Amino acid sequence: MKNLKIVFMGTPEFAVASLDILVQNNYNIVGVVTVPDKPAGRGQQLQQSAIKKYALEKGLNILQPEKLKAEEFLNQLRALNADLQIVVAFRMLPEVVWNMPALGTFNLHGSLLPRYRGAAPINWAVINGDKETGVSTFFLTHQIDTGKIIFREKTPIDENETAGEIHDRLMIIGAQLVLKTVQAIEKNEYPQIDQTELIAKGEEEKHAPKLYKEHCKVNWDNTVNTIHNLIRGLSPYPTAFSDLVSPENITYSVKIFKTSKELASHSHAFGTVETDSKTYLKVAVKDGFIHLLEIQLAGKKRLSVSEFLRGFQLNNKWKLL
Repeated sequence: MKNLKIVFMGTPEFAVASLDILVQNNYNIVGVVTVPDKPAGRGQQLQQSAIKKYALEKGLNILQPEKLKAEEFLNQLRALNADLQIVVAFRMLPEVVWNMPALGTFNLHGSLLPRYRGAAPINWAVINGDKETGVSTFFLTHQIDTGKIIFREKTPIDENETAGEIHDRLMIIGAQLVLKTVQAIEKNEYPQIDQTELIAKGEEEKHAPKLYKEHCKVNWDNTVNTIHNLIRGLSPYPTAFSDLVSPENITYSVKIFKTSKELASHSHAFGTVETDSKTYLKVAVKDGFIHLLEIQLAGKKRLSVSEFLRGFQLNNKWKLL
């Protein structure tokens, strides 16, 4: 029997797995806090967060505050009398909220803290060509992503994996870590490791700031590895992009989802396209070629390169800028 009273805070699909594992293990979820419904799409119809949809399905008590410091919300939260709060992919909490439960508030973060504090930890680990990543649970404190670590779980990054594939794996690993953390807190047998103890001597601090459009434009003057890592680190979202330019100087914006790499010496100008116009499309870069595997023209569907070449006449006089 699980007597611990828990408030869960989250928004996207990533958080659903963690809430679900607690529900499946019969924990007492006294409240679920998520964002207000937002208009989206052409009809601007109100859309519910993934967490709200799940909570409705399970008949859980839902709170959707506009402002986390609003007195009405704080009173509702106090009335739930939670022992513990859990945050997975939500938003920054004011101290009055995270300090409320007797056992504190812990967060699940998509990196091996103290590496990659910030909004986009999975993307930056891939962009930087890291060989491993993971998830961490830690207690919230004043400064973002700096509280004492409870547990961490590692997973390798394959050299061709995308941020989306790693996101989906970390979602499951993270859910299991949330359960392990709750069980440890319940027994009052859990570590609290200062993040400074987890920094190796001479290790450079890595950050994970929010990604903007300027991060997503491919620079074809870079190396094979730099470009390949950028593209997979931004796939499927927010997505790397480039300008595909015809011999007549007509420009098409193209999103790039998947690539492979070829190390080779050549004499082509960087950004030059090489293709058989049927099955492959590769781009000359500093130390080889980037093979485009899945792309999408603005306003069109995402396609494999062979599908794309069937409907789009391309030859070796085109270039990517």
